[in-house]
Amino acid sequence: MVALVTGASRGIGRACAVKLAECGYDVAVNYNSNEAKAAEVVAEIEKLGVKAAAFKADTADLKAVQSMFREVQKTFGQLDVLVNNAGVVDDAYLLMINEDSLSKSLDINIKGYFHCAQQAALKMMSKKSGKIINISSVSSVLAVEGQGVYSATKGAVNSMTATLAKELAPRGIQVNAVAPGFIATEMMDAIPEEKKQEYLKAIPMNKFGSAQDVANTVAALCSDAFSYMTGQVIVLDGGLSL
Repeated sequence: MVALVTGASRGIGRACAVKLAECGYDVAVNYNSNEAKAAEVVAEIEKLGVKAAAFKADTADLKAVQSMFREVQKTFGQLDVLVNNAGVVDDAYLLMINEDSLSKSLDINIKGYFHCAQQAALKMMSKKSGKIINISSVSSVLAVEGQGVYSATKGAVNSMTATLAKELAPRGIQVNAVAPGFIATEMMDAIPEEKKQEYLKAIPMNKFGSAQDVANTVAALCSDAFSYMTGQVIVLDGGLSL
């Protein structure tokens, strides 16, 4: 079994890559800029007794994605799981949004997911099996001030998930999404402590999630336990959106 995880050099992507390796998958570790961190993930995975390799590609660039999938096929011989995780967050209120930031968010968070899903489907359709897991966000179902662009892109991911699930189900491919809430990763480190405490009070479970929580959910969706589920968005937010 082979899984490709995009944006796997850190945070949620890294946790997903390692968890799938623990489940017995050989793992293709995609990264865009941090080669050293990607190499660390590969080394961590190889210690688990499975194969791993790093592949550099900007998922917003279709040619780069096509090249990456060819290399993954050449290295591993097949593809069973795609975890669409590579994304960008650039919060700004409506009147502060600039064109460069808007284009980057749309290109990576939407076009990047389509690019990878398309290439994965091409590999999976021939064997009539495969799983595509899109990492969305609770911001797709809950309004957060300053996240208009990010929310819009993750809402698009949810709609994409449902549509692709319907298109690909007859070909044996399941498409689902996981929408995390506030997850304790490097991105959260940049949030002022006062603001973090404010967010914490809004979470009924009174705690932030971990990258491992997301990885565990992704791994479950890749298992036989969810073999009859497709087109769903699992909100993993400790009750924040209730």
